[in-house]
Amino acid sequence: MGPDHVLTRVARKELQLFFSSPVAWLFLASFLAICLFVFFWVEAFFARNIADVRPLFEWMPLLLIFLCAALTMRSWSEERRSGTLEHVLTLPVPLWQFVMGKFVACTAILTLALTATLLLPLTVGRIATLDWGPVFAGYLATLLLGCSYLAVGLFVSSRTDNAIVSLMGSVALCGVLYMAGSELLLGFFGGNLAEFLRLTGSGSRFESITRGVLDLRDLYYYIAVTLAFLSLNVYALERGRWSQHSSARHRAWRLGISLVILNLVLAGLWLYKIPGLRTDVTEGKLYSLSEPSETLLSQLEEPLLIRGYFSERSHPLLAPLVPQLRDLLREYAVAGNGKVRVEFVDPAQDAAAEKEANEEYGIQATPFQVADRYQSALVNAYFNVLVQYGDEEEILGFSDFIEVKMAQSGQPDVLLRNPEFDVTRAIRDVLYSYRSSGELFDQINAPVTLRAYVSADSKLPEILVEYRDAIRAEAEALIPNSQSKFNIDFIEPEANNGEQAALIVEKWGFQPMVTALGDENQFYFYLTLEDDHQVIQLPTGRFDSSDFGDALEAGLRRFASGFTRTIALSLPASSQARQGMPPQGHSFGTLQQTISQDHSILMEDLDDGSVDSSADVLLVMAPEALSEQAVFAIDQYLMRGGTVIVASSPRSIETRGSALQLRQVDSGLSEWLAHYGVHIESTVVLDDRQAAFPVPVLRRVGEYEFREMQFVDYPYLLDIRDDGLNADHPITQGLPNLTVGWASPLSIEPRSGLSTEELLSSSDAAWTSEAVNVMPSLNDNGQNSFSGQGKSRERATVATVLSGEFTSFFNQVPDPSPRDEMDNGVADAASTALISKSPASSRLILVSSNDFASDQILSGVIAASGTQYFGPLEFLMNAVDWALQDSSLMSIRARAHFNRTLPALPQDTQASIEYGNYAGALLFLLLIYGVWRLQRRRRRSQLREILA
Repeated sequence: MGPDHVLTRVARKELQLFFSSPVAWLFLASFLAICLFVFFWVEAFFARNIADVRPLFEWMPLLLIFLCAALTMRSWSEERRSGTLEHVLTLPVPLWQFVMGKFVACTAILTLALTATLLLPLTVGRIATLDWGPVFAGYLATLLLGCSYLAVGLFVSSRTDNAIVSLMGSVALCGVLYMAGSELLLGFFGGNLAEFLRLTGSGSRFESITRGVLDLRDLYYYIAVTLAFLSLNVYALERGRWSQHSSARHRAWRLGISLVILNLVLAGLWLYKIPGLRTDVTEGKLYSLSEPSETLLSQLEEPLLIRGYFSERSHPLLAPLVPQLRDLLREYAVAGNGKVRVEFVDPAQDAAAEKEANEEYGIQATPFQVADRYQSALVNAYFNVLVQYGDEEEILGFSDFIEVKMAQSGQPDVLLRNPEFDVTRAIRDVLYSYRSSGELFDQINAPVTLRAYVSADSKLPEILVEYRDAIRAEAEALIPNSQSKFNIDFIEPEANNGEQAALIVEKWGFQPMVTALGDENQFYFYLTLEDDHQVIQLPTGRFDSSDFGDALEAGLRRFASGFTRTIALSLPASSQARQGMPPQGHSFGTLQQTISQDHSILMEDLDDGSVDSSADVLLVMAPEALSEQAVFAIDQYLMRGGTVIVASSPRSIETRGSALQLRQVDSGLSEWLAHYGVHIESTVVLDDRQAAFPVPVLRRVGEYEFREMQFVDYPYLLDIRDDGLNADHPITQGLPNLTVGWASPLSIEPRSGLSTEELLSSSDAAWTSEAVNVMPSLNDNGQNSFSGQGKSRERATVATVLSGEFTSFFNQVPDPSPRDEMDNGVADAASTALISKSPASSRLILVSSNDFASDQILSGVIAASGTQYFGPLEFLMNAVDWALQDSSLMSIRARAHFNRTLPALPQDTQASIEYGNYAGALLFLLLIYGVWRLQRRRRRSQLREILA
């Protein structure tokens, strides 16, 4: 009889005995019931509002202890009690075949139980965008963990003839393995001891795999535990064959088992020193280096230092994150090809290192409250990362790395938010800062030409002749040190019968200038910087040669890589203050803070009729009553080849007392946008695919009314996901979902020379409303007062991008204000210069919401979801990076763990999903029972034929 045949027969027999008793059905039913209860009740899946199945796996290390112990408690103890074990021991068959047969049978039952839970991830994937990588990893981790527990249970069962004793012993031994790495135990220890215990614990390894990282060290741990206890099981049975007297064979067995276990331990210690044997199966590679990070590291010319300051004793919720962060930082060292040095320091153990951290880098310890074996105390712990390149440095703290999601029970779920983004951004910042202190032309790849379209001396005013000579001399002074990457070209437009003049009017829209209003003497004075890919116009300002150097450097930086960009930001508060109007709740403090992390912010006052020459992108948020000069500033910035991002709508939310109302808003941009074929409707979009928001709700109970704050599904908050996000555009293709509040529909008929792409849109179940009162109320059934019944449902565009050759909205320059008059009484020639056409590199990005990325929206969504929410900020930062042709961070910006949220679902739909899973689990059990009955009937039929 072959070994495979024996193993198969033993496994088949165990399965038949198992399903012939109530134990099998009790095991499967209990397992499914507990899993569903934990998923929907304990972890409150719908209230948690995250599109993943982590609640299914979080309790598995503890749950499987009892279920696997119950599954194995009778495997050998029943054989020993009934006396059949003696028969097994006398057979001339190696005992490992019997052990493996029982193990395979138990593993098959466990696999069947896990298969029954597949309906949960299928359900989540049906209602939201599910990352299937962690799901696969979670099932693999559960199977491996279960196998190790089964091996423990089989070993314990082989040592006793009492099933209850086997059950208790298995629970105790598996519990020790679990507790060794649990936070409950590790909170009493610190340093290397806590790290060692974490490595020996079954639960801590399990958490590492279920987050989506398949580390060979973690996989080997479960395989090693399984092999060790299966070997001990064989040894325990083999001893039953021995006589009382020791022999060489007995000693050989003891030595062999000892060597097997010792080799398993040594192999684990050897693998521990190799951190690179891992693969990230999450979508977007959340826990490993992406291509942009590796590309950035390839640009290093000097050594880069990444030093982690981590205390041995820290908060119990932060301690498990330290190994994850260490592994990630080590990957930077590997990808750096010798240019990246990674160090880890515990300042509490090194007084010199702590002094250096405090005094030189300004790194201070953070106090955390922890409890040890003796008392509850405050511990000053470090959780910082230093990134240093040359003489530039940046410090990251736990607030940069950590994301907290509050569970329904009130307990925080602490994870690393997006560590690669933060570390890579820090590397980019120190690299760019270091480069900016060097030569400008080192960062310019293609030659750049300063092309000046300037009329002859006879046509130019005397002041401009002097200005031309001054800037020519200043530009020529750059040529010797430009590494052949800069040259100048002065062109007289009127030459050759005005051939160049006609060309620049047609191509760039450069209109003739005049020295004073009504003067018939016309001339040209335009400056451009050009390379093979883009053309930008240099502002001439007031034709002051002292300003030219700054304008030229700012323009050249647009062609260089590795410099901090400047974002001109126009906010509504300043314009309202000038008009004596009270603020209407539009604050953008979080947006300003986010921009300042990657770029320089320039608070732009558009009423002076121009945008600062150093601005790389113009961002206009919630404009209101813009003057003609302000619109002209936006128009001419776009004409100069810039990118303008506008968030605007004719309706804006405001709070009056405790009520929400929409007020009419005149942005001043309506006619300007209509010139390019863009119309923002005065209505507001509502959608059945909506987000929750904390709002004051009017609740009626009989004749009484109550006003209270509640989280309600609010159709004015569009939950944009899936087909609502343009998956083909770089700005939106990496975003999982986005919340846009009180948005108006866009209708777009782009003019000739312009192309348009839809970025954001509602679902097909959206409708519009002109209602002013937008405060929700709940009826007696708890249903929202807003309804789209009877409304025309259609998809609505709420964000778009236009690109191409824009034509100016203005046919002449607006009348200058008195402050624009020059001291000699002659009108500023710059104010009379009109650019009537833009280069093809100009872009206009429009979001039809005044509250897009406002603090009110962000704080409301954070309160409703229980975690940090950066969707609008990620959209705007992606738009800025796309405009600047800087894709280094776009693909990794939106990779935060909690970014995938559930769509808004009515309570009856949530109940249907929950009960549907209960029904599906019951049907699965009935299906298994039906298959087993069919198999049993077939075996009986075969037996009758044999007997006949």
